Amino acid sequence: MQEGIVYRSTGSWYWVKNSQGYFYDCRIKGKFRLKGIKHTNPIAVGDKVKFSLYEEGEETKGIIEEILPRDNYIVRRSVNLSKQTHIIASNIDQALLLITLNNPPTFLAFIDRFLITAQAYEIPVVLIFNKMDTYTEEELAQVAYMKSIYEALDLPCNEISCFDQEDIVRIATLMKGKVSMFSGHSGVGKSTLLNALSPGLNLRTAAISSQHQQGQHTTTYAEMFDLTEEVRIIDTPGIKGFGVVDMTPEELGNYFTEFYAVKAACKFNNCLHVDEPHCAVKAGVEDESIAPSRYESYLQLLEQDTPYRN
Repeated sequence: MQEGIVYRSTGSWYWVKNSQGYFYDCRIKGKFRLKGIKHTNPIAVGDKVKFSLYEEGEETKGIIEEILPRDNYIVRRSVNLSKQTHIIASNIDQALLLITLNNPPTFLAFIDRFLITAQAYEIPVVLIFNKMDTYTEEELAQVAYMKSIYEALDLPCNEISCFDQEDIVRIATLMKGKVSMFSGHSGVGKSTLLNALSPGLNLRTAAISSQHQQGQHTTTYAEMFDLTEEVRIIDTPGIKGFGVVDMTPEELGNYFTEFYAVKAACKFNNCLHVDEPHCAVKAGVEDESIAPSRYESYLQLLEQDTPYRN
């Protein structure tokens, strides 16, 4: 029996790297599929697994026998099955969310959904505002406003251009010794950034980009790459939407850190911060200590993504 890490998933086959650095195409035992009722994929990129080898013709392949305990993982709703979820990746040290003001636009509501999901699964997030070299003065001011919202929450924010070597070095430094998951809409520049970080990955990132163009927003497969011995990245396909899962209305507000900080001052212990009187969160929105966009995101999530609400 060998141990390895899943680097790529195609739905039925998994590309697994063992401790000696060799890759094997592996499939899973049927029983894992039975365990995957809640999630559409029982095994995700980043999973640590135990597998056995067998010969098939002239090839050596593997059978995954066991999934080792995960440190964390991040999920999204399945595209076609709203009651099921898809594990995007597991065992992540940090998530890097690429944001662009236009081409394509990244809306605050999407950022908030990503942050809430990552926080729920205890994954630190770094926000990366990309394509800074393409913006007008007015657009730069808009980026500054967006940054101010999240810097007030003590979230690290970086402004970069993939064509500025100092910016690339700064991002590379953030990634040392970590497994970093890259996320964002299709077209935000993930592949361009990966090429800048590690030019040797050019062919691979081109292939990933091509795959995204063929099936935008329909596939949720991710892939891991070794940039150096100290740096591993998980590149995820462009995400169009990001539904929050497994949260009751009462829990949702706890993942908005600025809500959680003041909720003890609400009149009611079970305050949902909607219609209740003497609500500290609504007071914070009124005095602008809480960003209105964050409150709007909360209300949208409460209505759309917490199915337990009457």
